[in-house]
Amino acid sequence: MDYKVRFVGFPRQYHNLKEELDAAFESIMSRGQFIMRQEMEDFEEEIAKYVGVKHALGVNSGTDALHLSALAAGLKRGDEAITVSHTFVATISAIVNTGATPILVDIADDYNMDVDLLEKAITSKTKAIFPVHLNGHMCEMDRIMELAEEHDLIVIEDAAQALGAEFEGKKAASFGLTGMFSFYPAKILGAAGDGGMVCTNEDGFATKIRALRDNGRIDDVRVINCYGFCSRLDNLHAALLNVKFRHFPRWIKRRREIAEMYDKGLAGLDGLIPHPRSDTRFFDVYQNYVIRSDRRDELYEYLKSSGVETLVSWWVPTHKQKALNLGHFKLPKTEQISNEVLSLPMYPELTDEQIKYVIQQIHKFYKKR
Repeated sequence: MDYKVRFVGFPRQYHNLKEELDAAFESIMSRGQFIMRQEMEDFEEEIAKYVGVKHALGVNSGTDALHLSALAAGLKRGDEAITVSHTFVATISAIVNTGATPILVDIADDYNMDVDLLEKAITSKTKAIFPVHLNGHMCEMDRIMELAEEHDLIVIEDAAQALGAEFEGKKAASFGLTGMFSFYPAKILGAAGDGGMVCTNEDGFATKIRALRDNGRIDDVRVINCYGFCSRLDNLHAALLNVKFRHFPRWIKRRREIAEMYDKGLAGLDGLIPHPRSDTRFFDVYQNYVIRSDRRDELYEYLKSSGVETLVSWWVPTHKQKALNLGHFKLPKTEQISNEVLSLPMYPELTDEQIKYVIQQIHKFYKKR
């Protein structure tokens, strides 16, 4: 289909940065610098400095960033880890793949973990909390960290969608023992393929991640320190991400401008709830702009027919996926929101005219009620 407004704008971003990206590509290819070279180290240093942590370690995906973090944190069979269903399955997989048991709690109106329900889910078996900062909006990390300290729990932040987001002036992935980012192409900062990052202030934890990502090796390639994985951030991806990261601050500024346009343009529509607004404790980066509609599926099809590409992230809530055996969790808010949410186009290369067109089409849909 020939969309007037695509959900993501990969070609437009490439053409805007073509000279810089092509130069980075040519540099890597001509020098043959492919695995764990200077560009990866430079990118790790930039991310660590930006987030405000001692260590940032590049891995091959956000999924592996979660998995390796769970392993390095010592999760094992018999442990429980608390997270949410309203997340990509990788968050829960990271727990299950250590042998631990996921415990799912419901979400609040901001689509993130309902902290009021968190303490009730803690048992003698609880080892960790996995807060998920969804859509570029952080969880209430002050309360989560207080509970973690009180109960001696590990916090692993799933900040896959929250690079640059802040809570009370502190950035995502800097609160817990570890936090992680995804550089999947559609993320705020996206590679030309998969990529991820693990952030931590703990030296020993960083050493474990270095070993796990490179088949047990750390500095001396002759020494295998443990069984590990092949999970390194490709140097070519790192070089391209270095280029894009130079433009990151203005991309965040533009995303916030687009969100404000959507907020104003969609206010007051009966049957539609705009993206949740945050109080002054939060700085949101709008990985996604998510609306709720009482006629979500109809709206999705209408916008598609009007040339507007949108995304339904959860046609089926994660805990309702039969193969995962999580159906025993009762999560009414998660199920309600999953049936109503729709993500609108949100990326810096959108023009004001395209945003206005999306808003106009949504208004037309609701006038047809």
